[in-house]
Amino acid sequence: MTRDLLALAPEALLALGAVLGLAVGTWLPPGREGAVRGIGVVAALAAGVVAVAAPVAGPAFGGTFAVDGATAAVRVIVAGAVVVTLVLAGDPSALGGTPDRASPTSARVDTAFAVLLQLSAVGAMLLGGATDLLLLASAVLLAGLPLAALAGLARDGRSTEAALKYFLSSALFGLLALAGTTLLLGLAGATAYPALAGLTGPAPAVGIVLVLAGLLMTAGAVPAHFWVPDAVDGTSPVTGAVLTTTAKVGALVALWRLALAVPGVPVPLLLAIVAVGSMSLGNLAAFAQTSLRRLLAYSTVSQVGYLLVPVVVARETALALPALLGYLAAYVVTNLAVFAVLAARPQALEIGDQRGLARRHPGLAVALAVGLLGLVGTPPTVVFAGKLAGFTAALDGGWAWLAGVAVLNSIASLFYYLRWIAPVFSAGDPVLRDPVAPRARAVAVVLSAVSLVGTVAAVVS
Repeated sequence: MTRDLLALAPEALLALGAVLGLAVGTWLPPGREGAVRGIGVVAALAAGVVAVAAPVAGPAFGGTFAVDGATAAVRVIVAGAVVVTLVLAGDPSALGGTPDRASPTSARVDTAFAVLLQLSAVGAMLLGGATDLLLLASAVLLAGLPLAALAGLARDGRSTEAALKYFLSSALFGLLALAGTTLLLGLAGATAYPALAGLTGPAPAVGIVLVLAGLLMTAGAVPAHFWVPDAVDGTSPVTGAVLTTTAKVGALVALWRLALAVPGVPVPLLLAIVAVGSMSLGNLAAFAQTSLRRLLAYSTVSQVGYLLVPVVVARETALALPALLGYLAAYVVTNLAVFAVLAARPQALEIGDQRGLARRHPGLAVALAVGLLGLVGTPPTVVFAGKLAGFTAALDGGWAWLAGVAVLNSIASLFYYLRWIAPVFSAGDPVLRDPVAPRARAVAVVLSAVSLVGTVAAVVS
């Protein structure tokens, strides 16, 4: 039992940070809750350190949870994302409240944000290590339900709509996942992944599809992507960064584990169809967007398609897992960098509002260009190394056509990213002369630098 408890030390640290933050936040004056964010940062850093240094490895809790390299990577990536988003949340009005955060509409918003973020991160970490369908279903709920509350933190009409759409989508696809779990339990007599290995035929395939539906919703993939544009567009950029980052990491690694668990079901083909649909529909929808948040929302849908490529070949090549984990880390860094640029200028809502940014804030403009080109996967950004590893895994696993579709979609996505970059470096006068949030600007610059330096590290390794 002691070993099992130690196996969940990173998750326990984040959960403890959430509970302690909630207790401290209730005693602090509204709008003066920076200590709660500080507790969250310390808890996330501790969780990341323990994930790297923890000697516990192997199955835990009767084989329902696996502590291995994939789990450790998810823990580190998610913990890092929590730290970054908590730092971003420290800017005034970062979460949609008033500058002093003391009005009735923004009371306790810092405490709520920090606590909900950490709880969702615990769910994402559990998703990454789950090897039992019941734990998987519980982790889906824990990772997703706090995000519905996060989406509604601003307490205005748009954020309420965003929260409602996310919650309804989560409830629908969560129920489908539970239905699939029930069906597979009846067929296999157990919910542990080893018990599913011998399942074949149409009935197990239906059960797996239903379970996949819950994970695809958490990841924001087609056909469970409908919540993404409205939820991201209706919230603050910091909350949008959370919605498109933390839970997605755990869900994609959970998809990888599930693909390996049921060799008798054509999961790779199903995920290949989802990957093509996500990258293609995400790009097509992004072409017509002028709203920056909606453009980024559809961009994240397409990114899930690329991230699914190494998951598709999980059974065929040993390159799949390193490619997936490396790409996930690169995506999180780059995605957070772009959302940090949005958080630095929360009044810049449209592409036209970006005109003249390079003249007034050159550092922010360069960070934005690096981030957007990184999402395309152009060198020398770290996503280039991630995409290259993913496409190489696809070729090694015999899915050359899938790699070709991904390359074509990556080239096509360059159009709408350049459409955003062009006004940034235009010669006209700036459309907006609004002040820049200092923490968000610093985060954007640092993460863009990490994106460039990370490429060198990936090449050397």
